[in-house]
Amino acid sequence: MLVACSLLHAHRDYRSGMASSIIIPWIFYIQILTISSKAIDAVPAIIVFGDSSIDTGNNNYLPTFAKCNFEPYGRDFPGGTPTGRFCNGRLPPDFVSEGLGLKPIVPAYLDPTFNISDFATGVCFGSSGTGYDNSTAAILKVFTLWKEVEFFKDYQTKLRAYLGDEKANEVISEALYIISVGTNDFLINYYNFPQRRTQFTIPKYEDFLIGNAEDFIRKIYSLGARKLSLTGLPPMGCLPLQRTLNRKNPHSCSEERNKVAFEFNEKLKASVVKLMIELPGLKVLYVDVYELLSRLITRPSRYGFEVAEAACCGTGLFETGVLCNRLTPHTCLDADKYVFWDAFHPSERANKIMSDELLPSLKLAFL
Repeated sequence: MLVACSLLHAHRDYRSGMASSIIIPWIFYIQILTISSKAIDAVPAIIVFGDSSIDTGNNNYLPTFAKCNFEPYGRDFPGGTPTGRFCNGRLPPDFVSEGLGLKPIVPAYLDPTFNISDFATGVCFGSSGTGYDNSTAAILKVFTLWKEVEFFKDYQTKLRAYLGDEKANEVISEALYIISVGTNDFLINYYNFPQRRTQFTIPKYEDFLIGNAEDFIRKIYSLGARKLSLTGLPPMGCLPLQRTLNRKNPHSCSEERNKVAFEFNEKLKASVVKLMIELPGLKVLYVDVYELLSRLITRPSRYGFEVAEAACCGTGLFETGVLCNRLTPHTCLDADKYVFWDAFHPSERANKIMSDELLPSLKLAFL
């Protein structure tokens, strides 16, 4: 049974996102590893579910404001193309795919320029603005997590027609499933609209989301998923937009938001243990993005960054999505100096650093 450092970890201060003086090396090591044929054999495909942290362009085909298929998004992507990724370049699934010896990008399932021959080694069903809570997706009129499951079913049908049942079933069972979702349930839904606040206290809402997360994992397990990389919540109180909205201590991390993220993650880790006992053959690597991103935010110079409090796009205080466009003034010239690309999403360089630190653990867990 595998729990990626969810049980042995350093005591952390959620207010800053930093580990205390006792730091236990968990799953993250910076190493240079040779990609062998074993990687491709053991992980034949990357299959991705979630929100804007992993959406590689599906929202381009929806009538929603939660899209970014315009400049300056994608300016550092190969060819300088805005693909619908909420970033100046590539996202973590792209880097993970490349690091496991597969293709350097994971295509969006709804992108008509790709077909099943492309999706056979990697596909993204993610939808920016979605959450574990269906009502979160309804706010921005994006796909629910359950609609992403429907896409997965459709994909399986096409994959079996393309590869044959035996080979397709092997890809489905041996693929790495990346799941990254949950932040929008709090930052877009709970804190901004009264419906869930009148129904749930924060702890009860966390429990509600955990229940939905478990149901989702059980569903994709029933469809053949066995190797899961499950990402927790980031230190969401330290996102540039949340710093801007922090009335108690302007431009500082929101202690309240970070506390909620930390508490939710603890419940998610416990859920991982329960599910691996319940579901035979399931392996889940819990990815502590709270810790990963906190390192970059609290010690940016150690990683070669110059700015962690504000984003590259515009003033860096609130611009994201349509507010970050080619006419937005003051956008930085070099996004590599910034931890965040827009006020909600990390820069490509931050994504690569976090992915590089995660890769050894993925290989250890699943190869």
